[in-house]
Amino acid sequence: MSDSHERALKALERRGRLRALSPRSGIDFSSNDYLGLASSPELAEAVARALDRGVAVGAGGSRLLRGNDPEHEALEAEAAAFFGAESALYFGGGFLANYALFSTLPARGDLVVHDTLIHASVIDGMRAGKATIAAAAHNHAQSFDDAIRQWRAAGGTGRPWIAVESLYSMDGDQAPLAYLIAIARRHDAMLVVDEAHATGVLGPGGRGLAHALEGAPDVISLHTCGKALGASGALLLAPRVVRDFMINRARPFIYATAPSPLMAAAVRAALAIVRDAPERRARLGDLVAFAGRALESRCGIAPTGSHIQPVVLGADERAVSVAKALVAEGFDVRAVRPPTVPEGTARLRISLTLNAGEDATARLLDTLATILARVPA
Repeated sequence: MSDSHERALKALERRGRLRALSPRSGIDFSSNDYLGLASSPELAEAVARALDRGVAVGAGGSRLLRGNDPEHEALEAEAAAFFGAESALYFGGGFLANYALFSTLPARGDLVVHDTLIHASVIDGMRAGKATIAAAAHNHAQSFDDAIRQWRAAGGTGRPWIAVESLYSMDGDQAPLAYLIAIARRHDAMLVVDEAHATGVLGPGGRGLAHALEGAPDVISLHTCGKALGASGALLLAPRVVRDFMINRARPFIYATAPSPLMAAAVRAALAIVRDAPERRARLGDLVAFAGRALESRCGIAPTGSHIQPVVLGADERAVSVAKALVAEGFDVRAVRPPTVPEGTARLRISLTLNAGEDATARLLDTLATILARVPA
């Protein structure tokens, strides 16, 4: 390891931003396993049945070689029908799917306008692509419209693309999709919606917040499979011509070993559970409402109304200190610091899942109120 790497790590440590892996412990308030499917007996039984019918653990190659498995194709057909899109394409993960999309589809001469809080995978994909990039103020629809108009006025002649998350992973707030699709159609733009934290939980039947837009020729959506669906991978939902283009041009798809066929089978089972067990979403909705009331009354913090609740503490050191105190009390809550979130907004990210009920949530928020009172701002 070079001296420069060592110095960089020491600098991160001095700033309180050195990352390290730690084992999971305590009551789950940090995962994205919103419906509690990851360790559920239902999903375990579905995987066991898949193994019994001969589904392979590994793909053995890329999808364009021998890695294309019937489970991949069955998942893509079922996912397209479930979400209401013309076609689906299965990737090994959400980061890979976003990177592939934004490094492949927007062309030289196009413009991609992204929400300033968009996921890092989108940022990295855009940087690897050929289109011009512009940032819009978070959840400010007019900012997207202004960026496209300014680009046109400066001579932009390609196609605009609008990139947003339907539910933001660190703030728990929703994108103004009705306004954004109107802007997209006004400018003949493509709207790309990352549904990662809404999939399986929000929208009719858990189909996401952009469900009403699925199947439109100017809309692409991404549904990750490793959060509420409890498995792994990601599904790109798009017009068939987009799917075919990705298969032919997206290097992260062409040159990657295909996702595990067994995981494809697990995702198929998870989609069936989401479809057939609406009580899971109802229970999570009740928990979100309970936690929102308790957070406001006990901690004086306004709830987001979603299963993602940030507690913004400002300084990195305070966020780390409060998180450590909660872990010591048996709660798995993590501090999130820049550059994952903007400077000065270090926070706790409280994730509500069916892995913890109302009693545990009440204890967490009581403990949080006590810790916040003794840890100075």
